[in-house]
Amino acid sequence: MSDNNVKVRFAPSPTGMLHVGNARTALISWLFTRSKQGKFLLRIDDTDQERSKKEYEDAIIQSLEWLGMDWDENARQRDRFDRYNECIEKLKSEGRIYACYETSDELALKRKVLLNRGLPPIYDRAALELSADDIAKFEAEGRTPHWRFKLMHTPIHWNDEVRGDVNFKGEDLSDPVVIREDGSPLYHLCSVIDDVDYNITHVIRGEDHVSNTATHIQMFEALGATPPKFAHLPLLSDGEGGKLSKRLGSLSIIDIRDEDGLEPMAVVSLMARLGTSDPIEAFRDVQPLIDSFSFSKFGRGTPKFDSNDLLRLNKKILHETSFADVKERLNIPEMDEVFWNTTRPNLNKLSDAAEWWNVVNGPVTPVIEDDEFATQAASLLPAAPWDENTWQEWTSAIKEQTGRKGKQLFMPLRQALTGMEHGPELAVLLPLIGPERALSRLQTKKAA
Repeated sequence: MSDNNVKVRFAPSPTGMLHVGNARTALISWLFTRSKQGKFLLRIDDTDQERSKKEYEDAIIQSLEWLGMDWDENARQRDRFDRYNECIEKLKSEGRIYACYETSDELALKRKVLLNRGLPPIYDRAALELSADDIAKFEAEGRTPHWRFKLMHTPIHWNDEVRGDVNFKGEDLSDPVVIREDGSPLYHLCSVIDDVDYNITHVIRGEDHVSNTATHIQMFEALGATPPKFAHLPLLSDGEGGKLSKRLGSLSIIDIRDEDGLEPMAVVSLMARLGTSDPIEAFRDVQPLIDSFSFSKFGRGTPKFDSNDLLRLNKKILHETSFADVKERLNIPEMDEVFWNTTRPNLNKLSDAAEWWNVVNGPVTPVIEDDEFATQAASLLPAAPWDENTWQEWTSAIKEQTGRKGKQLFMPLRQALTGMEHGPELAVLLPLIGPERALSRLQTKKAA
């Protein structure tokens, strides 16, 4: 297979937001595709019409676009039910899909009995032994069948791009349900039909789908198609970090964008390298990640998603970002390049720039607890012009005259100049505040 024939799909279900784990699968699929100059398909797997929501589909698309991903083709499963039914009828006629009349309670009891006996909960294919009278009796009771795909009891093998050789025995797997009792097809068969029709060459997904892949390979073969290549990625686990708005299991890309206010390339930089032999570094452009991509770098171990890494990368990216690249996102028309370059080394998130701007330009309500100290500090303000050394020069003079040091020296100055007990570094802020505003704030009298 030549590289330019590579075609990969990302197929999210719009039953919820796009979370970190699925976003990583999407990103790795996209990076691999672009590294091979292939085609990338975004397929919305919305056969579950009851749970699929337009707002989730929109949020998934927004999330992918925010991360910088694009795609060459779109598809939606809800538009393809006629095609699914055509394939289903063919497989029914060939005996590869068969009707089952057990209720959910009956199936649960069968599983329980098998597990209690120390056996795997594999469906016993009792439905294949039903007579016409048995079926008529069930239907008279109002039962409607679900349908299973009949697996061949033969070896199943593929060479996984991440896991290497993978082997299953057909008899060790349970015939998967492919059609619900209401007649609607399930993910398994629809996905395979789509992969065949859209000429998908590689399927990239989490390792929790390994056994599904074994059954899917036989579905490809039943449809007369050659299975694509597969890559199963180890699932992410939580690291030690806990500074983001939510934990990994419920952390969506929209959360990271809106609640945590992080840069998309911080997320991309982390996700692209997690679980690989490459170092995790901050990238402002995705091309180096595309150029260096290889499945041979992925290990079998469980990667740890640590929010501290994400925050570290975010800071690094911001510290290397030019004013021109963020000007429109700052939403502060008055902010200039000098202000940005001065405060940039101290930013954790882009939103911090607005905090610095407000502290510098006001309005600020100074907090003065000691009028005499404030008056002394005001009298010792250095002459203009001010630079990065002004804060040290000023506080040294105050210390010498008042005898104050440490928190007793710095906290009153911070409260007077910013109205806060914490915030950006005053050594950086003071030259931006300037002599006039600094003097005015220090001369504010203590509240009665």
